[in-house]
Amino acid sequence: MTDRDVPDGPLPNAERRAFVHGVSMLTGVLALGSPLAALMPSRTWAVEFKVLSTAEAAALLAMIRTLAPHDGLDDSAYALVVGAIDTDAAASPQAHADLTAGIATLGPGFAALTEDARVQHLKGIESGAFFQSMRLRTITTLYASPIAWAHFGFEGEAFSKGGYLLRGFNDLKWLPDVSLADSGPMPFG
Repeated sequence: MTDRDVPDGPLPNAERRAFVHGVSMLTGVLALGSPLAALMPSRTWAVEFKVLSTAEAAALLAMIRTLAPHDGLDDSAYALVVGAIDTDAAASPQAHADLTAGIATLGPGFAALTEDARVQHLKGIESGAFFQSMRLRTITTLYASPIAWAHFGFEGEAFSKGGYLLRGFNDLKWLPDVSLADSGPMPFG
């Protein structure tokens, strides 16, 4: 739905119901203490969809969270992946039909299943084209998101900031301490 599709004046009740029914949205709230709250314009996030229904988007969000489970990573990062998938599906009727058929393979109530049940279900469809395309889109979109970068402690690309060597290449908490002398030959001489 575009801005051109939105009428200017108030809608009669029947048209209002049809309009509200036609708008799908996935929403959530960021935790107050979350470092992601600083990246987002507000604690509330929403993704508006072009072709997905709210139920389909919720099923995809559950699938994506199961494919790339990261404790503490906010749903808003996963919602960006769902938004990208929705944009891909809006590009052609065939892409939309393929996505709808793929979501149908998840079954009704997929989003409400426990994580273990979702994993078992996804193992059954992992060789299919739908699973593989969602896995690829998840990897390429989720890990390119500044929201995910903040969660993992990644500061982004370093070339424009002078590179990593003298700018904290060893500041990640989960890596063992390595001295500059043990890291290999110095590139500048």
